[in-house]
Amino acid sequence: MGKKKRKSDKNYLDYIPVVEKKWETLEDGLVEITVENTGFYNTLAQKLFKKPRFSFIKLDKYGSFVWRQIDGNTSIYEIGKILEKKHKEAGMQLYERLSAYFGILEENGYVSFRSDIKRMGRE
Repeated sequence: MGKKKRKSDKNYLDYIPVVEKKWETLEDGLVEITVENTGFYNTLAQKLFKKPRFSFIKLDKYGSFVWRQIDGNTSIYEIGKILEKKHKEAGMQLYERLSAYFGILEENGYVSFRSDIKRMGRE
């Protein structure tokens, strides 16, 4: 019998995210991330099909708020506490959703995590 593949054991709440992409705050207060489309297939699509070199990803209200909290010093757990205070309606399963959100951001190269992560005591 083969071993079951375990889902990631990462505890994102202890991680300290660092922004890896260029971004700006728009007039409506939402964040827009600029992503350069690189690589062979993207270059080919740009030349043959007139595809854009850059994509602009506009985050929603919560995503923009969370994104602006990323400063390279604040852990995801602390960002969750800030989000909880500011947006009472952020809802149940806040930390599960934050962990999933940061997992997606990391997977797409929008954020990385500082390597000097230390466990935090939580009240």
